[in-house]
Amino acid sequence: MSRLYRHIAQLAFFLIAALALPPAALAAEYVSIRGDAIHVRAQPGTHSPIQWELDDGYPLRVQRKKGRWLKVADYEATLGWVYAPLTSRTPHRIVTAPTARLRAGPGTSHRILATMQRNEIVRTLATRGKWAQVQREDGQRGWVARRLTWGW
Repeated sequence: MSRLYRHIAQLAFFLIAALALPPAALAAEYVSIRGDAIHVRAQPGTHSPIQWELDDGYPLRVQRKKGRWLKVADYEATLGWVYAPLTSRTPHRIVTAPTARLRAGPGTSHRILATMQRNEIVRTLATRGKWAQVQREDGQRGWVARRLTWGW
């Protein structure tokens, strides 16, 4: 029985320690692609096979770092490795729903400005609750429900 209590005490200690960490320490790290046609590779290194080619602004979650390479994932799965200098800290989102309405304000009572299609990449300007203020490639700004997008 003492072994069980020791395990419970260790688990409690780790849970308390995790709760004591500042939110930033627990937050996922995100980056966005900087440039057009950036390669995501199977392994860190320029001689590794290319898995994907991503466009400017594509948002990624960093899973691991190895030297100047980042192991990254998107909203669907782990993609592979990208060279860190080809990423930026400018927040972006990708539309994951079939369509997403761009609105004049953060809420469904605001006027619809446009309809965005799945996989459209937008720059994140601000967030307010369940809404994100974004800017499209053509410069049009508006608000979109965050649940219809993925990114930061």
